[in-house]
Amino acid sequence: MRKLILIIFTIVLASCSVDDTNYQIKLLTIKESTVPPSFKFGEVDTVKVVYDLPNSCHGFHSLYYQYQDTTRIIAIRALEILDKNCTQATIERELKIPVRISQKEDYLFKFWKGKDNDGKDIFEEKAVPVN
Repeated sequence: MRKLILIIFTIVLASCSVDDTNYQIKLLTIKESTVPPSFKFGEVDTVKVVYDLPNSCHGFHSLYYQYQDTTRIIAIRALEILDKNCTQATIERELKIPVRISQKEDYLFKFWKGKDNDGKDIFEEKAVPVN
C-alpha cells in the first residue's frame, strides 16, 4: 500500500507544470499602526496597520508576525512579480490583525520601518497594557 501511495504521489508531482513566472518575496514596511489603549486578558482585539505596495507588480503575500517573549514584531510580506510591465502608482492597503490576548504582561509591538544605513532594522514601538 505504501508503495502504491508513493507511486501515485510521484506521478502527480511529475505531472504538475512549473510556472515560468519570475518572482520574489520581500518585506514591506509598516507606514502607520493603530493599537488599542489597552487589552483585556482572554479576549481577542485588533491591531491595524497601513502599508504601501510600491507598484502594481506587488501584492500582499502574508503577515510577518514574530513572537519574542512579550514582544510582537510585525511587517508585511509581499510577492513581487519580476519581468512584468507595472504601473508605478503606489497602492495603499490596510490590514486588521486579530490578536488573542493570552498573556497578562503588557504587549510590546514593534512595527518594522526598514533598515538604517548600517543595515540594522528600524522599528516603531508601541506598548499596550493588559487589564
